[in-house]
Amino acid sequence: MSVHQAVRTPADINMSGWYGLLPPPKAPEVLRGRQKADWLIIGAGFAGLAAARRLSQLVPGDRIVVVDAQRVGWGAAGRNSGFMIDLPHELAGENYGGSQNHDRKRIRMNRAAIEFSAAAADEYGLQAFFVRAGKFHGAASDHGLGVLREFETHLTGLGEPFERLDGPQLKEITGSDFFIGGTFTPGTVMAQPAGFIRGVAEGLSSRVQLFENSPVISMRTGKLHTVKTAEGEITAPQLILTVNGHLESFGFFKKRLLHVFTYASMTRPLSKSEQAALGGEPHWGLISADPMGSTIRHTGDRIVVRNTFTYNPDMSTSEKQIKRIGAVHDQSFRARFPMLGDMPMEFRWGGHLCLSLNSAAAFGEVEDRVFVAGCCNGLGTVQGTLYGMLAADIAAGSDEPMVGDALNQPAPSRLYPEPLMSIGAPLKLWAMQRRAGKEL
Repeated sequence: MSVHQAVRTPADINMSGWYGLLPPPKAPEVLRGRQKADWLIIGAGFAGLAAARRLSQLVPGDRIVVVDAQRVGWGAAGRNSGFMIDLPHELAGENYGGSQNHDRKRIRMNRAAIEFSAAAADEYGLQAFFVRAGKFHGAASDHGLGVLREFETHLTGLGEPFERLDGPQLKEITGSDFFIGGTFTPGTVMAQPAGFIRGVAEGLSSRVQLFENSPVISMRTGKLHTVKTAEGEITAPQLILTVNGHLESFGFFKKRLLHVFTYASMTRPLSKSEQAALGGEPHWGLISADPMGSTIRHTGDRIVVRNTFTYNPDMSTSEKQIKRIGAVHDQSFRARFPMLGDMPMEFRWGGHLCLSLNSAAAFGEVEDRVFVAGCCNGLGTVQGTLYGMLAADIAAGSDEPMVGDALNQPAPSRLYPEPLMSIGAPLKLWAMQRRAGKEL
């Protein structure tokens, strides 16, 4: 038996625009008193709710409980750009890709996660939050075009379809003449992440009990695992931790997880005259040719810009940091959409990403009947879903073949010792973002 002290998550000081666009949720159910469950999942993001949904299919008669420190969709799950990407997407790479064998396996697994999510969208009526739109990569420089040509060559080797676009074609789509070329791939889903994840939670409510605003203050593992919150306690023989980078807060993968924040700004609604001045299509998502460049989404009457990564080992950000990076967003926005002038941003926010030096996930059984799914390396929507559902498979003893594929992957490698991490990680991010140049 072992005892783990959970670190409380600092209060969020910023609201994701995706969350802000939703109607206020109903009052939360908070964990109170002593309770028992057959299965306990900590964390109600993409991984946790995928695990809960998969368990509800595998062990439909068991009591499944999910506990989250915040409201569903408020945390990291509702703070990403909403791309559920099927293809290679290595943020630390030069052109997103890796070895062909690795990438073929990754594509197959990512697509399984997307189909699992698609089935949930169909079952719970969430099609408005889950659109099979594909994604664009846009290049604004010769450097970016070179990266895209390498990416396309890699896709050709994998036998994956793509469409090459020139600048005028991208302007027809985006309304912007900022890009000189691009690549379209059809398999990405564009999600409204906060809306989708809240909808999944509501869809599961008849089979899974969810406690929100119930941060864990201690956890004891053993024959029965016991989790305590400020007002309650719950015991269960099976425990799944789906808290991404906060696996470290529970004592697992110490000095193996790299905590990074990225940032986004969302405009106020564009007026009809502004939409006419912009032109282009009303719904699209574009990722920079360079992995460190700007991601842009046009969703109806709003535009979202996401860029800049910071190393935040304490897993928190600040108003000062968000304000500083918001100025970078404004500059990137004006460069792409000068016809919109100094467009006010209604929402600005930061989101926590968990990475590992070798781009490996934290997955598997870490103690007897304690399973983890985390460290999604910047792909929380799709890989969180993937490893959450596979954590349920391995815990319930299913014969899903992808469990073996996931277990055969390496574990997150150990971080460099201090002060190399605190000095080297920010320098590395700075160098990669500097390399992006105009793509930022």
